[in-house]
Parts: sequence; structure tokens; C-alpha cells
Amino acid sequence: MSRPIISFTTDFGVDSPYVAQMKAAVLQLNPDATLVDVTHSIPPQNVRQAALILAQTVPRFPKHTIHVAVVDPGVGTSRRILLANLLNQSVIAPDNGLLSGITRFTPAKQVVAITNDRLWNHPVAPTFHGRDIMAPVAAHLSRGLSWDKVGGPVDDWVKLNWNDLKINSDSIQGSVVLIDSFGNLLTDIPVENIPSGVRDRCRISCGVFQTNGLVTTYGVGRPGELVALASSNGYLEVAVVDGNAALHVGAEAGDAVQIHWN
Repeated sequence: MSRPIISFTTDFGVDSPYVAQMKAAVLQLNPDATLVDVTHSIPPQNVRQAALILAQTVPRFPKHTIHVAVVDPGVGTSRRILLANLLNQSVIAPDNGLLSGITRFTPAKQVVAITNDRLWNHPVAPTFHGRDIMAPVAAHLSRGLSWDKVGGPVDDWVKLNWNDLKINSDSIQGSVVLIDSFGNLLTDIPVENIPSGVRDRCRISCGVFQTNGLVTTYGVGRPGELVALASSNGYLEVAVVDGNAALHVGAEAGDAVQIHWN
């Protein structure tokens, strides 16, 4: 039998001791678990960005993986902590919209509120539910705990508002949803929505900056050139060859990106 996988996504920072404390909480209960760091560099309290990273990452994991997502501005308040069945995997997250990045594309099979405090570490620190509630529950699940022992089902969990794409006969308008560590602008525009016959000549605009046509990879362009391409997840990406597109364009998450062809 393969070792259970538990992943962690947080806004704690790469040098934070809090990550190790969550892992320790898991290993106390299941020393055989395989622990994977997705990222701990989510901008503080940026629930939307964390939701998007989960949407891009969870589908890449094998079935039965357990994901713990701790971007939790409401920690210690009456907000719930949820356990969701998504893509035959388990996602544990606060009820603040973190799940809704994934559920834009695939519905949750089941969502329960985590209420069985016998599964938690005690005393529970009101400022660290990731260590004292979420990580122990993940560990118990990795040892085969059934969901009906965790809590009861809910259907009124928080969903973020996502801007729908505006798709016309000769244009698409979307937005920058994420700026990665290289400064590349990742958008919410699936490249498959751009007609294949116009991909080499369409105009991609972000603010006052524009580039023409999609390239296959970064190295096709000249150093310092603004280029557009399909990201590794199949979405339109805007980059600067050997540079930082966010600084070059002056873009932020939420800025409009337009594609035109005629």
C-alpha cells in the first residue's frame, strides 16, 4: 500500500516555523505520511490567489491525496473549517472561498464542516487552527478515518465572485489572476478559447502594452521582448523574455487582458 500524501499551501512564508509545526502535528499521528509543500509564499491573507493555486495544483495530484490550505484571515472567529471531496481527493480549508477556485471547473462531491473536536490537538490555539485542527484531521484521514466521523454535510459554503470571460466573435477579455515568482502574468483565458487560425496574429493587450501572436515558449522571443504564450496549465500567459512582465507592464492581479483578431 502506498504512503498517504498530505500537501500544504499557506501564506506563512518560506522561513516560517509554523509550517514545521503543522507537519509535526501530522507526523505525531502518522509518521508514514508523505508531506509535500505546494507553496508557503501566498501573499498574506490573499484568499483569491490561494484559491487559484489550488485550482491549478490539486488536479496534478493522485487520487486520495489530502490537501491542507491555510490562508485564513478569519482564524479564531466563527468561520467554519471545511473538508471537501474534489477530484477524488480531500481538501481541508477555512470557509472563506478557498475551495471555489477548484469548483469553478469541477463540482465538489461532498463538503462537510469539521466539528468533531476529539480529532483536534488540545488546547486549540485560537490563532493557529492549521496546526491544531486542520493538520490533525488530515493525519486522521490519512490513517483511514471515515468522513462521517469528521462532521456533518454543508451546502452553503463561501464562494468567491469570479469575473466571467467576455468572449465575442473577434475578441476575448479576461484578467490577470496571478503573478508568479518570475513576474509572468497568468490570466484566466484558456488558450483553447482562442481560435487556432488566429493565434499567430492576434493582438494581446495589457494596459497600454501590446504584443502580437502567441509564441510556443519564452526563448523564441528576444531578450526584453513582451510575449504571450500558453502556460503549462493551458491559460494565456504574458511574459518578458529574460525579464519581469509585471514590472515591465506595471500590472497587478485583476488588471484586464484583451485579445483581438479580425
